Amino acid sequence: MRNAEGAPGPTGGEAPNPEETYGADPALDQPPGVNAVSVLLSFGKCLGALLPVYLAGYFGFSISLVVFGLMVYMGWKCTREGKETRLRAALHQLEQEQDLTGTRIFRSKRDLPTWVNFPDVEKVEWLNKVLQQAWPFLGQYTEKLLLETVAPSLRASSPHLQTLSFTRISLGDKALKVVGVKAHTEMDRRQVMLDLYLSYVGDVEINVEIKKYFCKAGVKGIQLHGMLRVILEPLIGDVPLVGAVTMFFIRRPRLDINWTGLTNLLDIPGLNVMSDTMIMDAISSFLVLPNRLTVPLMADMHVAQLRSPLPRGIVRIHLIEADALAPKDTYIKGVMKGKSDPYAVLRVGTQTHTSRTIDNNLSPHWGEMYEVIVHEVPGQELELEVFDKDPDQDDFIGRMKMDLGAVKKAGVLDEWFTLKDVQSGRVHLRLEWLSLLPSADRLEEVLQKNLTVSSKTADPPSAAILVVYLDRAQELPLKKGNKEPSPMVQLSVQDTTRESKTCYSSSSPVWEEAFSFFIQDPRKQDIDIQVKDDDRALTLGSLCIPLSRLLMVSDLTMDQWFQLDSSGPASRIYIKAILRILWLNDAAPPTTPVSPSPSVLVPGEAGGDEEEGVKPGVSPGGVSVTPTPPITRPQHTNPEQSFASEGVLRIQLLQAQNLVAMDNFMMVKGKSDPYAVIRTGGVAFRSRVIKENLNPTWNEMFEVILTELPGQEVQCELFDKDLDKDDFLGRFKVSLKDIITSQYINQWYSLADVKSGRVHLILEWLPRMTETARLDQVLQYQSQVSYVNQAVLSSALLFVWVERAHSLPMKKSGKEPKAGVELTLKNTSHRTKVCDRSNAPEWEEGFSFLVHDPREEILFVKISHSWGMPLGSLVLPLREVLTGPDLVLDRWFNLDGAQSDSQILLRVALKILVSRETECGRGEVSATPLGEEGEMQDQPVPTPELSAANQDLRHRGVPVQGAVDHDNSLVGQVKLSLSYSSDENRLVIIVYACRRLPSCAKDGSDPYVSLILQPDKSRATKRKTNVKKKDLNPEFNERFDFELSLEESRRRKLELAVKNSVSFMSRERELIGKIHIDLAQLDLTSGVTQWYDLKEETT
Repeated sequence: MRNAEGAPGPTGGEAPNPEETYGADPALDQPPGVNAVSVLLSFGKCLGALLPVYLAGYFGFSISLVVFGLMVYMGWKCTREGKETRLRAALHQLEQEQDLTGTRIFRSKRDLPTWVNFPDVEKVEWLNKVLQQAWPFLGQYTEKLLLETVAPSLRASSPHLQTLSFTRISLGDKALKVVGVKAHTEMDRRQVMLDLYLSYVGDVEINVEIKKYFCKAGVKGIQLHGMLRVILEPLIGDVPLVGAVTMFFIRRPRLDINWTGLTNLLDIPGLNVMSDTMIMDAISSFLVLPNRLTVPLMADMHVAQLRSPLPRGIVRIHLIEADALAPKDTYIKGVMKGKSDPYAVLRVGTQTHTSRTIDNNLSPHWGEMYEVIVHEVPGQELELEVFDKDPDQDDFIGRMKMDLGAVKKAGVLDEWFTLKDVQSGRVHLRLEWLSLLPSADRLEEVLQKNLTVSSKTADPPSAAILVVYLDRAQELPLKKGNKEPSPMVQLSVQDTTRESKTCYSSSSPVWEEAFSFFIQDPRKQDIDIQVKDDDRALTLGSLCIPLSRLLMVSDLTMDQWFQLDSSGPASRIYIKAILRILWLNDAAPPTTPVSPSPSVLVPGEAGGDEEEGVKPGVSPGGVSVTPTPPITRPQHTNPEQSFASEGVLRIQLLQAQNLVAMDNFMMVKGKSDPYAVIRTGGVAFRSRVIKENLNPTWNEMFEVILTELPGQEVQCELFDKDLDKDDFLGRFKVSLKDIITSQYINQWYSLADVKSGRVHLILEWLPRMTETARLDQVLQYQSQVSYVNQAVLSSALLFVWVERAHSLPMKKSGKEPKAGVELTLKNTSHRTKVCDRSNAPEWEEGFSFLVHDPREEILFVKISHSWGMPLGSLVLPLREVLTGPDLVLDRWFNLDGAQSDSQILLRVALKILVSRETECGRGEVSATPLGEEGEMQDQPVPTPELSAANQDLRHRGVPVQGAVDHDNSLVGQVKLSLSYSSDENRLVIIVYACRRLPSCAKDGSDPYVSLILQPDKSRATKRKTNVKKKDLNPEFNERFDFELSLEESRRRKLELAVKNSVSFMSRERELIGKIHIDLAQLDLTSGVTQWYDLKEETT
């Protein structure tokens, strides 16, 4: 060292040669003590290396374990040294960049220094000087952030990290460098697009210590190289001139991290690839397309459209064939060359497709088709790599790369592309640019064209792309114990499912995520949305949207709140769904970015005049321009197409059978206290609790207003009422689409997720009519029916469209009011949105009400300022609607309690709800003649098309007195259910009730039912019910099981007698009526439930 400083050398006073100085042995200059220490350290290292071998032999471990450990260590050492070498080389190149450039030729632009100019990439040395100057202060900010924010958060996240601390934080002296900048001026004039070529070779050092576990870890040196795209948009005519800054990497950047401490284990072969992949996946989910980082620069800037814009287009890739590929399979240790088993991997951003493998072929023909979403052009590239499939490691055959901007310009590219990094080989591709059309006019043409597209892949060509922007939800149901849920969303289209992030502990989560789906035929496909808790077990709500609805709306876009099914009464979700038809053309039409908030105008947003680059109502600078209000007021409303499209579902919960016994005491099997919960359309109904009964009868009725959306479901769950937690007894679901199709369903439903049990429901989708003559008929029928839950059936459905108002009174301060409308009908109220300050507000909202008797009920309309100061009211008796044409009133109504010219424009429509039971009751005597015996079994056995409920209805109006002569023998009716349980191998007969029984004494009768399975009249085939005192319409609800096979049951005949319980000496009549049923004539496996006519026995 003294020689290097200019001290006299060994040859006298002559200065030494620098090369000789570097070649000198440094050990000669070390003091003797230092040499001894180095010898001891070397001896200790050798001893430490031999110690594992000794311990392995001492404890009897296999030598293979030692060899494996040595292999892992050598792999780690090699990976470690490689990282350090690359880092030192990069730092050396960075320090002597100017000298190295003059002595070598760079192979690509990414290797060029910042002072080299290219026509499209400009140097920004001034920016690098600014970054270098500010780098120490950025390091101070990073240190403050980690110590004051990150460290406390980590310590609070887990008890194991309570002793975590950062021992060293330094960003080093090497700042981030911008190698070059490319500006794209040929794109949208309302934005600035920059491509920054970044290179960071930093001596950053960050060390972490967990004192509790004596654990140290850290990072010492990072390399990062990539192209970052920065978009400044929208450009506005106000300071700061740019609304937001959006940043993302078009391709994954190259990252290399030099670990220290315990994290050195991440350099072990296998783990290093896994750790690097996990880190890159984390960066990609945040900053690599299609993910973007958007920083708003203005207050109230809605950046959702910037985070998730519509794609620029779709590229359909036809992988046709390859030729002259390199042979990779050799024989006899490489002496003989064979062929290859090629397959191709195609990548566009994060989208990857792999072809099938063609065995033993150097000119494979794939004939496959793939579709990829292109978010940015120019910039995004198609990367294709060809490999040879091998059992161990696949061999590389070649690659090609091209910018997809060339495909957009050409429309269709059908070319052979030469493979690079190999001696020979080329691949034949056909690339088609598909534009996004905001209209369904060419859908049929697209579908016909797709039929001619041939491909050997499983997925057919797509006709459209669906982009769903998931914004937020409100008032989701709480978990058990009134705990806040942690909701996430699953979106599914056919077999494709996407999942959103999880918003922890929130009943009103905000996701702000976008998802894309390829659609083969939007006329036949639906999107299913499930809101679930983070464990995926608890469903918080569901929604199904047929894509055919998008085809009927303008711009193929739905941007609104949707009510969630199987959820809380106020649970809803905000979604924007955009459908675009894929059209093969030379140039794609402009597209509209996704925006979750239609009511807020974002400067620079694309609209109807997209080709000119100016949205109607927006100035070129991006400032909102208020449209001129119309001079004349409309005389009638202009409701949406979906207005008055709702219908009424009537649900009658009759009974259940064979429920699971959940109340057990002292190992003795008991019963259950069942009740039912029915959910649909965001509404839940709960039945009453039936104590200690496994075959309960409810006979309760529920009604709900639903939109005619196929895909919704009626979900029924049964529970056993307990003091602490109610036990689950089973569930089932019924598709609303099936109910709408059949209009009327009377069926038993087996319970799922339990051993046994079934439930009897009647589901009816009520037809809506505008004939006032039907109203009296409906009201008469409703007066004759009753239900245990005291439900009063609705006779009509009321629709109200609130369009606008004018000349509303001002506030006392002279300011215009913020008006909202509240509609009230009996105990049901609905509110509109609150409009901005205006005395002529526009709401344009629709509502619906269930009406029990429109001749008596009144609709109250109240307008107020922010639900406080009244601005006017309207009282509208519904009998006025009955006098309107087609039961509709559409006009301006004068407001009471307001100014003399204050009015509101409403459309009030009434629809009469005509049940099938009402229709059957109108003409049952003449339309349904009885057979000679007057018994139901003489008629055809009910089928799925003609349910047992229809037979039930046809017998309700059979008169007991005053009928024709052959009906004189009828003495009432009995309701039975006959079925065969395959699970239990037994015949099940349920006696529900009797009606219209004759009186056997002055004070009535004491009826009971006796059953005999003929021809055997032994005790095993006889049953009878309990006696009902003084009741001519008794309800029994008793079940009888007969242990018979299905074949044996069909050979039996049921003799049922309804008798009057009399004493031995009584002179009262004992037999009331009797029926005979041949079980061979019934479908016992499906079950039959109906009313049977009792016949008086004659001699």
